[in-house]
Amino acid sequence: MGGGEVVMRKWVAVWAAVAMALQMRWWGMAKGEPQVPCYFIFGDSLVDNGNNNDITSLAKANYLPYGIDFADGPTGRFSNGKTTVDVIAELLGFDDYIPPYATARGQDILKGVNYASAAAGIRDETGRQLGGRTSMSGQVNNYKNTVSQVVDILGNEDSAANYLSKCVYSVGLGSNDYLNNYFMPNYYSTSRQFSPEQYADVLIQQYAEQIKALYNFGARKMALIGVGQIGCSPNALAQNSPDGSSCIPRINYANRLFNDRLKSLVDNLNTNFGDAKFIYINAYGIFQDLINNPRSFGFSVVNAGCCGVGRNNGQITCLPLQTPCQNRNEYLFWDAFHPGEAANIIVGRRSYNAESPSDAYPFDIRHLAQL
Repeated sequence: MGGGEVVMRKWVAVWAAVAMALQMRWWGMAKGEPQVPCYFIFGDSLVDNGNNNDITSLAKANYLPYGIDFADGPTGRFSNGKTTVDVIAELLGFDDYIPPYATARGQDILKGVNYASAAAGIRDETGRQLGGRTSMSGQVNNYKNTVSQVVDILGNEDSAANYLSKCVYSVGLGSNDYLNNYFMPNYYSTSRQFSPEQYADVLIQQYAEQIKALYNFGARKMALIGVGQIGCSPNALAQNSPDGSSCIPRINYANRLFNDRLKSLVDNLNTNFGDAKFIYINAYGIFQDLINNPRSFGFSVVNAGCCGVGRNNGQITCLPLQTPCQNRNEYLFWDAFHPGEAANIIVGRRSYNAESPSDAYPFDIRHLAQL
């Protein structure tokens, strides 16, 4: 055997060892402990994963075609597949998705709980025309109940506080306070009581109190998710768009007012609670990218839901056992209100790891988890 061949074989062996080490490291990262011990989720139908299934409500999604592309089938998720928080849970390193409060029991709660409820708002009356739902204040109360169980499991309040301080909290409400309240004057008086500016102020004041209640019960790493462009949903386009594709400026203007105040609230909270960290996720801006440049993200249809009555006019959500579109990944929206899995994956990834400086403020969920 020549000297060159021996050297070559040594190099091959070295490279094989390096490749194996890298693969083992990747496998360890992929299969190791999650980056945080638990992930708590507060929100509405964008992230509900089954809390409304057994209550008397029109806002539920525990039937096909919802979940048609999800491993467990229909679970109560308002999507054909994953929601944004499912994507974030994966990126945080959790082996399973975070369980809904309705079914989370025993040791399960130690990895976090999803309290989100379809039709829920910051205001208690929001969404009442749809029946039962758990408002943000109700979700906070459910969280307090969970905390008392965590204290029991870990043995004392100090251990529980230390444990919870390491967890990530995702809080995203406000959409229904516009969709199923302010812009529904036949059911609600808020649009007659408040200008859009006043309403945003009132919402943020109440929201701030709810967020402080979470802080008082151990939350120290909170991601506050802005509201998206409700004025660009197929439902809004069907009802108000002159050409069926132009977003509704007055609705999006109101949403931006809320988001501007929410971002300011993050600064305020970070100033006043030095032992905690709050971040703002710009869901509105991320979605704006998808609407402005749909083809670059693989979307060909942005103004209609993949399923729903009157697919092109986006009137309501999917009907039981309705046949949805075949090219689901090309539709930005799954139904008249909710993005499909393809969009949720993009929003979830950019919330976790900002791709644009405007995606997250002052930094993203990945950095929040590392604190």
